[in-house]
Amino acid sequence: MAALETIRQKFGIGATIIIAFGLLLFLVNPADIIQTIQNASSKYDVGKIGSKGISYMDFDQEVKQLGTVSEMMTGQSASSEQGQQQLREATWRSLVDENLFIPNAQAAGIRVGHDEIVSLMNGENISPVLASNPIFQEDGAFSQERLMDFLQNMESDDSGRYTAIWDYLQKTVKTVQYYNKYNALFTSSAYTNALQSERAIADNNTSADVRFVMTPLGYAKDTTIVVSDSEIKAYYNGHKDQYKQQATRDIEYAVFEVVPSEADIAAQNEDFVKHYEEFATTDNLRSFLQKHGDNKHNLDLNHWYKTGELSSVNKDVEAFVAANATGTSPVFQNKETFYAARILGTRQLPDSVYIRHMMFVGQDGKHLADSLLPLVNKNNFSTLAAQYSDDKGSQDEGQLGNIGWVSQNMLSYLPTGFESVITAPLGKPYIQKSNIGYHILEVTKATKPLAKKQVAVYVKESLASKETYNKFYNQANVLAVRSAGKLENYKAACDSVGIYSHVMTINEGTANYGAINHAKEVTRWAFDNKPGKVSSIITVDNNYFFVVAVKEAHKEGYAKVSEVAEGIRNQLYQEKFAVKRQAEVAAEIEGLQTLDAVAEKLGTTVSTQEDVTFASMSRQLDPKLVGAISSAKEGVVSGPVAGSYGVYVFEVTGRETGAHFTEEDAKSYNDRLNAYAAQMILPVMMDDADVKDNRARFY
Repeated sequence: MAALETIRQKFGIGATIIIAFGLLLFLVNPADIIQTIQNASSKYDVGKIGSKGISYMDFDQEVKQLGTVSEMMTGQSASSEQGQQQLREATWRSLVDENLFIPNAQAAGIRVGHDEIVSLMNGENISPVLASNPIFQEDGAFSQERLMDFLQNMESDDSGRYTAIWDYLQKTVKTVQYYNKYNALFTSSAYTNALQSERAIADNNTSADVRFVMTPLGYAKDTTIVVSDSEIKAYYNGHKDQYKQQATRDIEYAVFEVVPSEADIAAQNEDFVKHYEEFATTDNLRSFLQKHGDNKHNLDLNHWYKTGELSSVNKDVEAFVAANATGTSPVFQNKETFYAARILGTRQLPDSVYIRHMMFVGQDGKHLADSLLPLVNKNNFSTLAAQYSDDKGSQDEGQLGNIGWVSQNMLSYLPTGFESVITAPLGKPYIQKSNIGYHILEVTKATKPLAKKQVAVYVKESLASKETYNKFYNQANVLAVRSAGKLENYKAACDSVGIYSHVMTINEGTANYGAINHAKEVTRWAFDNKPGKVSSIITVDNNYFFVVAVKEAHKEGYAKVSEVAEGIRNQLYQEKFAVKRQAEVAAEIEGLQTLDAVAEKLGTTVSTQEDVTFASMSRQLDPKLVGAISSAKEGVVSGPVAGSYGVYVFEVTGRETGAHFTEEDAKSYNDRLNAYAAQMILPVMMDDADVKDNRARFY
């Protein structure tokens, strides 16, 4: 122990843990420890591809790296949730390609060599990945000169930007080439022989006209038909793939929404009125709204509104702005929210403008913009953009630098500062600073001007006081305490506090509960606990208190027989019932020679259908009837046939063989089938490798 203490003092707690772990190996089976560690760590994996677990930290790092490359290529950051989702999807697909698809392609004997990649990247056989990239295009077409310029810049680039882009493109080109070769191998193996082609042509060119009688199966229950448990199990075993499922939880939950009290609303009204005079007179509205307004409701002070646009904010605000050219509105109230509007100006402005730009990033960006602005004219903009702009992706109408038509609602997707284009004069380039760098901007076209107003809106929602917050928290706490963590107590507790219990089946991606968003914490709790457990209070957005009960847990994989037994029972019952009715109908019509006599006997009418083809499986008819028609003799009453919806007796009245479906049509049909099959290559590989995608746990 003295030695251990010496080590602890000299090397710290890390060494102590290592030694303790070593001592533990003498007491516990090492395999058990390793398994425990793997089980614990896999919980924090975003997925598993083959035998490789993808940790959250590794995946997040890959997403960030891809985001950096994407921003360097496009000049725009994927900061929105939608943009981040696209990056995560692209990253996951890249990991699947790297760890599953490419190894499988290589196992099939496919190789993509170094010389091949060189040829695809900068040789005569340029990959479409590069040829379609705006970085290497001029006037909408691939430019070998642009590619050479890029490679030369990469050699002298100390920042690593060009190298990062090139490495990404090279990896993409290699992956695409593997797909091209594998798809070619797959398509070539999907061979249709002459006999199959002839059969397809015959099936599509042969049609039948038919008269038929149907006796509906109906909905009355036949108690003489019994479906046994052994039949259900046999059906389940024979159709097990139909019952594959993702992991889900059946839950019940009660939710308490924190709503401001009348006293809270009155206090907010008093506070709003206190600051109203400052809102009406201040010269620094932006600072005022940031300090006193609700940020989520603060409108863009650079936005110009046409009639009707402010209706979504508040109908009283819209009415005031529509009726006045200047001034500040009175205070308006809608439930617990207060509004006031101040009209800052009125102008005739377009809805949309057509813009082009050059972008300059880095320390020399402003200097380069200042130097080029005097040189810009209507004829050389695209040429200067090609030579100097860091944005090689904007080339609407085939002209480099053209962003295209932009409305005010689209400005949030563009760099900050671009809102200036709405009020900018036509045909006069100017310099604009943004969050990316400096730009030379020009408005070249605009829609017809409309009367618009610049408006500041002061909005304040009443917030629940501490007392109100505690009131709702205590209500939720009563339910949680009475439930005592057990499902059997939960229902009685809901009744005792008079709260409605919602029923829901969730998966690991569930984040919304009714109109309540951002509730992923509720989902995580449900998946971390066993059936029969009830949660303590789970707080969402600091505005909702959840108490959650887990009723059932359904593991990923195959549903249990007991979970699907009722559906199977109903299906087997229908099949047995159809067979029984088939026998009953056969007995009723025995000896009848005409379809009209059959219809009269069964108390129904004769229906007709023309041009029935087996290949098309006519949607108007029961598939089982179509199958019977394809092989029935002409002019003979056939049946009865037990179908999916009824029992049929029919007569083929004529057949016709055409030539509208040709050998070319058959080839085209096979090509479509092959294309569909090729799309399924990766999903089938992923299913065979039992790929686990757990991203929903984290995002």
